[in-house]
Amino acid sequence: MATRHQARERVISLLYALDSGNDKISKFVDEILEDKKIRNQQKEFAIKLFNGVKENLEEIDKIINDNLIDRRVEELGVIERAIIRLGTYEFILKELHKAIIINEAIELSKELGSDNSPAFINGVLDSIQKSLEKK
Repeated sequence: MATRHQARERVISLLYALDSGNDKISKFVDEILEDKKIRNQQKEFAIKLFNGVKENLEEIDKIINDNLIDRRVEELGVIERAIIRLGTYEFILKELHKAIIINEAIELSKELGSDNSPAFINGVLDSIQKSLEKK
């Protein structure tokens, strides 16, 4: 049975494809998740995250941009952007403790991002989480 971490990995790959111009990826989410053996509760979780990021992208990117220094979300690497977008959406959902969300993002960045990604993503998500707490 797949874990939530594995479900998040698939969401990152789906967000990557969407961000890279594959607008039709949304039509194949079920098949992609099934192919990677993401099923049942984890499949529902992954679909909820993917659709949530996609549907709230403008708000998510505004939150990210408000917390970036000397950059815009469009200037981030595609993987880092996907991980930060997913983490930001999970903060908005308020279903998990913030430390779990940040830890998951860091682990995903270690697996999928560049050498500098974990520290960068940690800093950005920490800033986003603190800014959302003030609201």
